[in-house]
Amino acid sequence: MGQRRQGQPVPADGPENSNGAERWRQGRDRQFSPQVVARYGYWRRRLLFVLILGYAAFYLVRQNMQVAVPFMLQEFGCSKTQIGWVFSAFPIVYGFGKFASGALCDRVNVRYYMASGLALAALASAMIGLSPFLSVLCGAVFSPLLLIAIFYSFNGLFQSAGWPPIARLMTNWFSPRQLGTYWGVVNASHQVGSVAILLGGAWLGQHWGWRSIFFVPAAICLLISLILGRLLCDTPESEGLPPLEVYEGLRRPSQSSDGSAAGHATFREIFCRYILPNRPLWVLCGANFFLYVVRMGFFNWAPTYLQEARGSSAMGSSVQTSLFELAGLVAGILAGYISDRWAGGKRNAVCAVFVSLLLLCLFGFWKVPAGHPLLDTLLLTVIGFFVYGPQMLAGVAGAELGSGRAAATANGLTGLFGYLGAIFSGFGVGLITDHMGWERAILFYIFCAFASMVLFAMNWPQTAQKK
Repeated sequence: MGQRRQGQPVPADGPENSNGAERWRQGRDRQFSPQVVARYGYWRRRLLFVLILGYAAFYLVRQNMQVAVPFMLQEFGCSKTQIGWVFSAFPIVYGFGKFASGALCDRVNVRYYMASGLALAALASAMIGLSPFLSVLCGAVFSPLLLIAIFYSFNGLFQSAGWPPIARLMTNWFSPRQLGTYWGVVNASHQVGSVAILLGGAWLGQHWGWRSIFFVPAAICLLISLILGRLLCDTPESEGLPPLEVYEGLRRPSQSSDGSAAGHATFREIFCRYILPNRPLWVLCGANFFLYVVRMGFFNWAPTYLQEARGSSAMGSSVQTSLFELAGLVAGILAGYISDRWAGGKRNAVCAVFVSLLLLCLFGFWKVPAGHPLLDTLLLTVIGFFVYGPQMLAGVAGAELGSGRAAATANGLTGLFGYLGAIFSGFGVGLITDHMGWERAILFYIFCAFASMVLFAMNWPQTAQKK
């Protein structure tokens, strides 16, 4: 028989079946010229490098606020409650902004969208450093703290332009059998950026004052935004390459609902066809909500809990919490690899298993008495591992449930529900702790983990989209 014509559907035992993957790859390489295969490989490698650099940069002007707070408390003489209100504005703006950004991102060229978002976030960060001077110019009508809250909220809005473009690019350049692994690699960039600003920001604050913690990262990010605008790409078609569906033989729609050629779907088509009737997507959103209660609850409250309930020192609790974060770097990559290689693209199934193990670790953490710092550290590290694995995969699953045409919107929706959980975690855990103590707070985490596990399990059969 002759070679399969370009764009002809692959057989059912094609790339989606691991036994036929190598045969499909060899057939694909015969179908397309060596130049096309080489250019696809080049753009994929380049895209991974630029996305890792770009998203790590977003965290340089996102986590710097936490580094600057101790210096700001000394200068302004404000309370932690006042600073807490500043922090509470960020997830609200970021969560809703991420959803709106996802819907917009499916309609625009992401090459410039992500670069513009980083540049504006950098400018908002620089304005935080200028807040005391602007307060003087305004005749004290706006206090420095109020201006900081305003600019930090704008930072959250511009930060929301960071991940939705990545969701769209990854789903348009990488097949379902690759997506989990490479998504985990790119997702790890936020921990790289966090560590860089935690270490570099502390040094800047000690030697050059807290304003430098905002000015220097802003200058670096403005430079990186230019690099993003220069080196990023949009779809394979924009680079003269065949669509991913054709190149990999995927069975997912390459035409819009009206039969027109693949392009930017309308807002109505995105919501009415891919989002509103998508029951598995809404179940996933609920699972991500409860998972984020646990994730952000430990991230925000673990140091205080360890000091007040377990007797850890300030430095000891910081080290223990940092291991919680570092475990997430490994977990995201490993969870993606497992879902690609061993679970056949069943992201929700892997999430359900991870969260069931998280549930056991939370129960153990609740039962361990005070005075066992090594056991506390071990359990906190393992909890971080089983939190960040499904947190990363939930983004992959959301993007795939939206298909290639609404990936950024679906990812933004799951992110919105996650950050609603983060908001609930902040005041909810504080309220529980004030009235019922830390024991009830840990039980609250256990309940949320159980709810998340049940919802992930409801989506157990869902696999990467192959329509």
